[in-house]
Amino acid sequence: MATGTVTGAPASATLPPRRRRPRQHLLSDGETARTPELVMRYLLLLVVVVVSIGPFIWQLSTSLKGVGENPYSSPPQFLPSDPTLANYTAVTDVIPVWSYIGNSLFVAFFNVSLSVVGCAMAGYALARLRFRGRLIALGIFGATLLIPQESSMIALTQVVNAMGLGNTLIAVFLPTMMSAISVLLMWNAFLAIPKEIDEAALMDGATVWQRFLRLGLPAVKGTVAVVALLAFMGSWNDFLWPLLILSDPDKYTLTVGLNYLQGTFADNPQVVAAGTIIAVLPLVVLFLALQRVFFRGVAEGGVKE
Repeated sequence: MATGTVTGAPASATLPPRRRRPRQHLLSDGETARTPELVMRYLLLLVVVVVSIGPFIWQLSTSLKGVGENPYSSPPQFLPSDPTLANYTAVTDVIPVWSYIGNSLFVAFFNVSLSVVGCAMAGYALARLRFRGRLIALGIFGATLLIPQESSMIALTQVVNAMGLGNTLIAVFLPTMMSAISVLLMWNAFLAIPKEIDEAALMDGATVWQRFLRLGLPAVKGTVAVVALLAFMGSWNDFLWPLLILSDPDKYTLTVGLNYLQGTFADNPQVVAAGTIIAVLPLVVLFLALQRVFFRGVAEGGVKE
């Protein structure tokens, strides 16, 4: 009796080899990235860090080098062989650093205060109020971003001198107390607030000032911090405008006063580097302390629900 044969896969047959998937990494935002892509991201990030922070680190290292060390040696010596703070002492011995810092703080305080108040009011009016010429005013603020600041300094100097404010610290912060970019930042932040909030406040009889102070400002605290930080950095770093408007050395701001180091210590770059660190260090400390508020404020109003 013939028996049927059962056909099937032989025992020795094996499945084809599975292709190995490239290794992926889970990023903090929930996305995945392959290993080559992740390496490329870190390399680009390293390049950005070197370009942006490298000059500051080099100046810091130069400011700590002694007189006998050559900052321009080849190959360059990054770390000082004998660190010293004598260069910082030399800066304070040549120029009245504390007096210049006081002048800069005076200018920065009023610049920040007036900028926050003025830009917040202007941004709220453009975003939440309806009046004739609102779009024209918004376009003017945007157009001013295209105008270089240096092109208007001669006219500003004539106006300030005609007002009798020449050679005063008031003239340093008065023309620059409000910037178009800060107004537009506040406008964008106020624009992201839902309209239903204003409608509910109007039904309850709230005035414009009550809506601005009790509803608007608490919702854009992050952007207010960004505007304040930008105003402080712009005021602290400003050099050309104070140099034009101030003639009395006792009223110089820190950036203008440190300019004397270029001529006095032309052959000693270590002291010049120490003066640079003195001027930049407050900004670095302030930014590190407020970086979370700064980045939260930059993103504020970017996504509208």
